Amino acid sequence: MPERRSSKKERGEEYRVEKAEKQDEKDEKDEKGREEKWNRDPVARVTWAAIFIWIGVVLLGEHTGFAASWPKWDPWAYGFIGAGTIILLQMIARLIMPEYRWGVIGNLVFGLILLGIGIGFLTDWGWGVIFAVVVIAIGLAILFGGLGRRRR
Repeated sequence: MPERRSSKKERGEEYRVEKAEKQDEKDEKDEKGREEKWNRDPVARVTWAAIFIWIGVVLLGEHTGFAASWPKWDPWAYGFIGAGTIILLQMIARLIMPEYRWGVIGNLVFGLILLGIGIGFLTDWGWGVIFAVVVIAIGLAILFGGLGRRRR
């Protein structure tokens, strides 16, 4: 008996099933890659540990009265300034180590925002001035970061 040729409709269905299977495999591989990258990212782990330690030190200074004699002592301000500084240091570490060079712009934006919030608590300039400076700094960093990249 001669083989029956499959119809266009059947071939189309086979193609869609095969394509969906390949996409599922790719998605699974991408998910594993992201999980492995996160698990192997000591920079992020050290950063968050440092932020928690810093906040703990600030709270300890607040509750023991150690920092009460400081001029303009505000635990929120120093907490935000320290966290922003640590995030910016993470960004610098990521720039130095090529194997961890991802999320740099996000770290820059987040670090500058935290720093701006902390400085806003300590200064009399007003929030408008602080955030205008932060937004300008973010824009300049993105501009110069884009100009510094080499085209492949």
